[in-house]
Amino acid sequence: MLPSLRSPRDTASGPALVEGRGVLSSAVVKALRTGRAPVYAPAAVLRADPWGEDLQLGLHLLYELHYRGFEGVADDLEWDPDLLRLRNALETRFLHALRGELAGAPRSVEEAFAPLLVEPVDLGGSLSHRLETEGELWQLREYAALRSLYHLREADPHAWVIPRLTGRAKAAMVAIEYDEFGAGHADRIHARLFADLMVDLGLDPAYGHYLDRAPAPLLATVNLMSLLGLHRALRGALVGHFACVEVTSSPGSRRLARAMRRCGAGPAAEHFYAEHVEADAVHEQVVRHEVIGGLLADEPALEPDIAFGCAATLLLEDRLAAHIRTAWDEGRSALRTPPM
Repeated sequence: MLPSLRSPRDTASGPALVEGRGVLSSAVVKALRTGRAPVYAPAAVLRADPWGEDLQLGLHLLYELHYRGFEGVADDLEWDPDLLRLRNALETRFLHALRGELAGAPRSVEEAFAPLLVEPVDLGGSLSHRLETEGELWQLREYAALRSLYHLREADPHAWVIPRLTGRAKAAMVAIEYDEFGAGHADRIHARLFADLMVDLGLDPAYGHYLDRAPAPLLATVNLMSLLGLHRALRGALVGHFACVEVTSSPGSRRLARAMRRCGAGPAAEHFYAEHVEADAVHEQVVRHEVIGGLLADEPALEPDIAFGCAATLLLEDRLAAHIRTAWDEGRSALRTPPM
């Protein structure tokens, strides 16, 4: 028998572990706390709502083991076969739901990305437009708290695709990620800039702090990145996700920078989005022509996967935006509990 990698001090110093929201996520939490195999009925996975709180939180907790882990949870649980088996079941359910929703989506890169290259005339449904024109400071704080689960790890899951690329695609991807990680300057790492934004807004900038308050539609957007990043077979979809984010970022960031300025959110809050206006406008060209272009030159069969990654990103972002708009229209918080 091979020796265990675990030592008495081999536990993660990440965020605190949260309580479960149903049978599956509670099984994950108990397994992480005890180090024992998760106890659940396989039929519970089949019955679970793929968009619901229980499945999405359970999946997020399992994915987090590949990032910073949780306080007091042994590092070697990252590769525990029982947890990986449950993760596979949950992500298969999630991926099947995504493919079902997108059965009629474009399968070519041109069809998938063409609509994103033109600013829509009617921005009525745009959440960033709403924040720019009529958003209040409390709504900006909620939006930042929600987005913190994404932005405090912004470039990390995309980095998993680098060893799976070659030539032009790899060189271009590394160049973009270099910018995302601050171009050699720790204070310019985009995740650090977002933490500074949170401080300006009076929020806690600690990694994972708002996990317990994050609703399922937000968790799904973050889980998608991890799902695509952790599977080499989904490398094309991860590139599609990354390209979609870069293509759509600049106009939305411009509107959010104006919203921060109009509401007096503070210089760091405005700077985060102002930085993305210019940086992502450049990144958009590089990712479309070099990352996608290079990948298609090397592996043309991945084109439908790239298109799927783009469509899945838009689907989940639309679901999140609808959740936030509905909550605000009803005069309530878009988080499970509002930030202090």
